[in-house]
Amino acid sequence: MFKDKWLIIGIAATLILVVGGVFLMSKGSRGSTPITGTSVDSTILIPKGADETGGIENGNYLTATSSAKVTLVEFGDYECPACGEYNPLVKQLLTEFAGKINYIFRNYPLNQHTNALISSQAAEAAGLQGKFWQMHDRLYESVSDWSTASDAKSIFVGYAQALGLDVNKFKTDMDSTAVKDKIQNDVNDGNSINLSETPTFYLNGIKIGSLTGNYADFKKIISDQL
Repeated sequence: MFKDKWLIIGIAATLILVVGGVFLMSKGSRGSTPITGTSVDSTILIPKGADETGGIENGNYLTATSSAKVTLVEFGDYECPACGEYNPLVKQLLTEFAGKINYIFRNYPLNQHTNALISSQAAEAAGLQGKFWQMHDRLYESVSDWSTASDAKSIFVGYAQALGLDVNKFKTDMDSTAVKDKIQNDVNDGNSINLSETPTFYLNGIKIGSLTGNYADFKKIISDQL
């Protein structure tokens, strides 16, 4: 009987530890998001002077409001298939959480993509005439038309014309040192944080990992931070 008593006590204690451990584990993971790594300095992710107008003089393109509680930064490549898939998801997030998210796009054209660099130049050149986001979306939506083209620049000039831009200025800006330097600055910042793929997103300075391409999952990450 004495042995049986201590056996029962031992089993009960074990059950308490197991149940307690499960409770603590579930509590710790509740509401967790696939955000990984240490915080990145905001001066790397968001160059000084960035605002909603964009342009070379202030360094980046930002969709922002003073009421926004989170900042989403994307390093992207216009020729990257995954980036193209995420572009409508980002637009949906910005619509659903209007006024609550600051969004910054950074150029990170990958070397293996033949026309990635010149497509970034097209977006930046359009931005100098106030049409960055229009060109940004057009590039993603029509990537199959220009990604393997031997003269992608001519296609981009056609897009500029359709957007009502000054085509001569657009062509000059595409090849300008200022536009190329801005893109290189984005690339340098990406390299400084060991960027290895696109798209790469940072939410409030911390890298988002394990993205599934599912809007509901992406939305949950934002909702948890809000």
